[in-house]
Amino acid sequence: MPLELSEPLRAALFDLDGTLLDTAPDMAAALNALRIEQHEQPIEFARIRLQVSNGAAAVVRVGFPGADAARAEQLRLRFLDIYARQLADQTRLFRGFDEVLGTLEAHGIPWGVVTNKPAYLTEPLLAALNLSARAACVVSGDTLAERKPHPAPLRLAAERIGIPAEQCLYLGDALRDVQAAIAARMLPLGARFGYLDAAEEPERWPVAGWIDRPAELLPWLGLRLHS
Repeated sequence: MPLELSEPLRAALFDLDGTLLDTAPDMAAALNALRIEQHEQPIEFARIRLQVSNGAAAVVRVGFPGADAARAEQLRLRFLDIYARQLADQTRLFRGFDEVLGTLEAHGIPWGVVTNKPAYLTEPLLAALNLSARAACVVSGDTLAERKPHPAPLRLAAERIGIPAEQCLYLGDALRDVQAAIAARMLPLGARFGYLDAAEEPERWPVAGWIDRPAELLPWLGLRLHS
């Protein structure tokens, strides 16, 4: 069952890929650039998009399903090299999120990012989109030894913003996001606009609620869009 919180929510924390940012266009472009480099034809965006939240290894498996472990690792490293050079070419906040962040900021509600993406990609990406100074905290995939679904990164984020975990919501688009939020005693919300794969049966995830567009998270904090 979803975790029920008895205290009012005072902060919002977000996954990055597929939740706060639509990073799939740049990651798909990097994968197809790698395929062309390896003398393969590009593959369709829709196939790549579903795996973006699962990280570079999963994206590379879509592009090179027959690669053995050693070659897959070589391809992953090359993919990351290509991707790092075009982090923010097409990546943007999901539509409506800029207004949501502005509303949170106008009401003094801190927001932050907790992602499994490594810092060397996370930090320049947020900087390129002018989000670094706006975020109250950023916890990357290599900030700690543990990564989601372990709750430690979420607990660290709550500590950094100075708000009890029980008074934070966490929005993500993967089961590990939900599991981490519950373990950290945060309110787990699911981003239905993200990179959900029907094969993972998201309807069975123990979320407190589903968000179809970013503005729908504001009522959980007692807010409406700031005008």
